[in-house]
Amino acid sequence: MRLDPDAERVLELFRTSGRPPITALTPGEAREVYRASCHLLGPEPPAVAHVRDLIARGSGYDIPMRFYRGKDSADGPLPAIIFMHGGGFCIGDRDTHDTICRKLANASHCAVVSVDYRLAPEHKFPAAIEDCARAVAWIEKQASALAIDSERLAVGGDSAGGNLAAVLSHMARDGALPPICFQLLLYPSLEMSMRHPSFQTDYTRFPLNRDAVRYFHNHYLRNEDDQADWRASPLRAKSFRGLCPAFILTAGFDPLRDEASEYAGILEENGVSVTWLHMSDQMHGFLTMGRIIRAADTALDLAAVALRRAFRKS
Repeated sequence: MRLDPDAERVLELFRTSGRPPITALTPGEAREVYRASCHLLGPEPPAVAHVRDLIARGSGYDIPMRFYRGKDSADGPLPAIIFMHGGGFCIGDRDTHDTICRKLANASHCAVVSVDYRLAPEHKFPAAIEDCARAVAWIEKQASALAIDSERLAVGGDSAGGNLAAVLSHMARDGALPPICFQLLLYPSLEMSMRHPSFQTDYTRFPLNRDAVRYFHNHYLRNEDDQADWRASPLRAKSFRGLCPAFILTAGFDPLRDEASEYAGILEENGVSVTWLHMSDQMHGFLTMGRIIRAADTALDLAAVALRRAFRKS
């Protein structure tokens, strides 16, 4: 399969700009490069009905969040998706994924709450999942004040954020969190062992390749034993029955594609309703590159359709 010409343009921009591989950067440097890249490659953020920053205050540290209410959404309490940004658990923030959240809010006619969880290596596993779990519980308690429907809460995220969303879905099923009605997993990271065949493909010229994944894992995990913890590798969970329905997006040029494909299959085998969208000509990370990669809008529109359907059924 040939890579989308729009994505080829992005790779050429990276090459001619002299952008260093992430493995050559400190996490702090990588965050700045990623922010600049998202600003350059992302489209203009669309207007929404309402947006404001929030803080979930807690003992020891606070969790920053950003709340969106979709344009043309109905009056009264809205269904909401709690969104975790990607970035290998080390980079990314509310700003890098602002446009994605705005598009989902508008296209799904819902509310979106974007969570700025603590990043590695300053805060290693399981800090990110602890923050996101706290955020879900806080949002459910604040539902009335936020004008959202606590009976229709979804979780979602891209890449590392997809990992966190998958873990939250398991926690909700097991009663550790309020009920979750849907999980939106966008080219998610779901297994830390890098054992899948797609890791044997040479993705050297792509932003996410085997070395980059190893870089992120080394910063995120405390030690090799953490790989086996299902909260780091949701594919290793003991049970998949009873999980909420899922939308899973995979990209053809992505070392993570096989683990996400396996996850989709396991969910289906265990009676979970799954919509699996495979975009064979796309690369990992394309959703934040919508200024150039036009397929980003297509993918987000399809994700929003699945999200709207899930909210109607809840």
